Amino acid sequence: MEEPDKLRCFERAVLPHLDSAYNLARWLIRNDLDAEDLVQEACLRALKSFEGFRGDDSRAWLLAIVRNRCYTRLEQNRLQESTTAFDEEIHTAEEHSQSPEALLLESADARRVKDALEELPPEFREAIVLRELEGMSYKEIARLCGIPVGTVMSRLARARQRLEQYFTGSVSEEPCRELPGK
Repeated sequence: MEEPDKLRCFERAVLPHLDSAYNLARWLIRNDLDAEDLVQEACLRALKSFEGFRGDDSRAWLLAIVRNRCYTRLEQNRLQESTTAFDEEIHTAEEHSQSPEALLLESADARRVKDALEELPPEFREAIVLRELEGMSYKEIARLCGIPVGTVMSRLARARQRLEQYFTGSVSEEPCRELPGK
């Protein structure tokens, strides 16, 4: 394939999924600028290896590359406890025509949800983001993360349980733990 054709095919396959890639990177890394950098790095890697892409699911393929770059960065820099916050209000493009009181309540709710998600361990946060924010199926998440569907289901169940505990303030008798190697 000639270079201009390769570039056009790459753009058609990858560019529609940049928002999803950024969303995943932002939630895993928890830093806007690092997420942007990682998505750029992932896109460069994807372009370099595009000849090997077989056209199955370009979204899952790109998200797998982003996911791998994120975890590599987290390992290298030990950023798991990063304190840089994502401010949803700054990154929301739509205008609000609600009252200031309604906007304040909405902002407080969004902050609580964001804080609750950030409290989750990375593997639980990843599962929730891929399922609830990106709308991926259990099977797609399993394939992307290289884990069994049952593990995806248990991570989602445990993540939802922790989120429920966060919002209700209740703590179950048994602490939720992921089994080693899952």
